Amino acid sequence: MASLERVNLLGSRKDYLYLLVLFILLLTASLSYEYYKYKQLTKFDSQLVDATILKQYTKTKVTKKGKTKTYQVLKLKSFDGFVFYSIASKNLPNYKDKNILLEVWAGKITFLEYLKGFFAFSKILKIDTTSSMQENIAAAIAKAHAESDINAIYQALYLAKSLPYHLQQIFSNLGISHLIAISGFHLGVLSALLYFFIKYPYRVLQNRYFPYRSAQRDTFFIIAFILLAYMLFLDIPPSLLRAFTMLCIGFILYERGIKIISLQTLLLTCLSLIALFPRLLFSIGFFLSLSGVFYLFLSLIYFKQKSKLWQFLLLPFWVYLMMLPYSLVIFGNFSLYHPLSILWTSLFTLFYPLSIFLHLIGSGDLLDSLLISLLQLNPHAVKIAVPDIVLYGEIFLSILAIFKKEVLYLLFFYCLCLFIYLIYYATFS
Repeated sequence: MASLERVNLLGSRKDYLYLLVLFILLLTASLSYEYYKYKQLTKFDSQLVDATILKQYTKTKVTKKGKTKTYQVLKLKSFDGFVFYSIASKNLPNYKDKNILLEVWAGKITFLEYLKGFFAFSKILKIDTTSSMQENIAAAIAKAHAESDINAIYQALYLAKSLPYHLQQIFSNLGISHLIAISGFHLGVLSALLYFFIKYPYRVLQNRYFPYRSAQRDTFFIIAFILLAYMLFLDIPPSLLRAFTMLCIGFILYERGIKIISLQTLLLTCLSLIALFPRLLFSIGFFLSLSGVFYLFLSLIYFKQKSKLWQFLLLPFWVYLMMLPYSLVIFGNFSLYHPLSILWTSLFTLFYPLSIFLHLIGSGDLLDSLLISLLQLNPHAVKIAVPDIVLYGEIFLSILAIFKKEVLYLLFFYCLCLFIYLIYYATFS
């Protein structure tokens, strides 16, 4: 029996118009609420703010009088959702991830600065030194690893902590920064893992106690609830929020016989999130996450008739090529190890769930030697100042490729030429 063909979410110009109107209404409401919070913050010269310290590091500078000044920089996120920077005494103990109460002088910032993140002088009034659940988990992870760098990697993998700068450089040179920073890729692996462990036990219970329920729907709700709890626990990283929202939208559309692998699904996800969370407009991680899915969908749409094996083998290389200009403009470095990220990304789908299992049974250090070997590769990376116009050119071709398949081949050739040039440059420089 032939299966019914799924329909498009948006079938006419009128549907697009309705979506645009809904987007504008939601965005207006969200911005109005943010503007109200902005006015409350800037209503007086100073304001009391409850916040969490996201980053804390020491900085030294030379003043105009030639004196050396040392102080600490704090990156904070308020309980109201806005992010800002401030400074503190060089003698302030390490209170990273702690909740604090500050008096903040932010009276002169603009609304745009409020949305993007701003600097303001502050005075710490109170520090909550009690250990949170996240800190307790971080301490348990630290006990499992003798090497501080390995501990930092797992803290980033499981708790979305920021890596030390030297580790950021190593992973950037290897082209695998996306594997360490929690993203939609990790959510996909976790979703598959949860589905494997929940599906069969649930079906046994369903067949015995509640055969009238939909196993598919209930399994999705259980997985979605667990992933939502994990996302909230990590304080909603933008790329994770994109992936979770897309997962929910995709399931809703699937149940209603609407195409999931469609740029319309991505458009709906993007507009919904920006309308509800306007700060995402200034999040690089959010747009990188959207870009990766865009190129994945673009390939699947045009080459859906190809075999599963063909897609499995070529899709990783395609996405790598398409994201290469983004990587170069943001990080500005490349090494001969960089293309191996295609292989390491595939292997990571095995490493990630295995590492979680080993930590749960108290053997989290079993894979440390592999990570140490990876860090010792020390690839010779070259600095490449890629003009922004290279990325703009790719974006322009990407938009045209939505409408013309021929442009897709031109886009592939464009990125392939850049890749060949990088290999040549890294080899002979």
